[in-house]
Amino acid sequence: MSDRSMHWENVYATKGETEVSWFQDCPEISLEMIRAANPARDAAIIDIGGGASRLADCLLREGYRNLAVLDLSANALDAAKRRIGTGAGAVDWIVVDVTTWQPAKTYDVWHDRAAFHFLTDPVDRAAYVERLRAAVAPGGQVIIATFAPDGPEKCSGLPVQRHDSASLSAELGPEFELVETRREIHHTPWNSTQAFQFSRFRRRS
Repeated sequence: MSDRSMHWENVYATKGETEVSWFQDCPEISLEMIRAANPARDAAIIDIGGGASRLADCLLREGYRNLAVLDLSANALDAAKRRIGTGAGAVDWIVVDVTTWQPAKTYDVWHDRAAFHFLTDPVDRAAYVERLRAAVAPGGQVIIATFAPDGPEKCSGLPVQRHDSASLSAELGPEFELVETRREIHHTPWNSTQAFQFSRFRRRS
């Protein structure tokens, strides 16, 4: 198991769902941006670094039925499965580090809230983008949220690479067209604030 995997397995083994700074009762901006991408109800949607996020619960309730959640922590995904209950069987749960993943299919929507910003090494970011290119169909949409340039420099004890839409565009390359970008001030469970940016891209056909 890699150091990265060990870190996150320990986080989710020792903290409850609402005891982590990134907890959201309802991931509203993520949902709004996925709706804006206008995928069909049977479109393939993947949540990268989804952990125990409630995004899958919300998408299932809205009738999306071709969902996947990828995370390098089995503990995180197990927590989400237990919470969702019988409906969890409708989701493809993928335990892997996204930088080493070999996608078995393509997706219409790639969503990532705060996995990419942990990739501080350019080699890891390049590996991530290589997987994204393999996994996102032409015309597909990519939603990536990270700490904004004025956001925290660390999360969960780890350094992060903060981004804006321009730096994300540079990472993804010219085949991904920026469609929209939004700012969010996230309130943690202990009521501190964190500046995020959300950017949505369309892969050129």
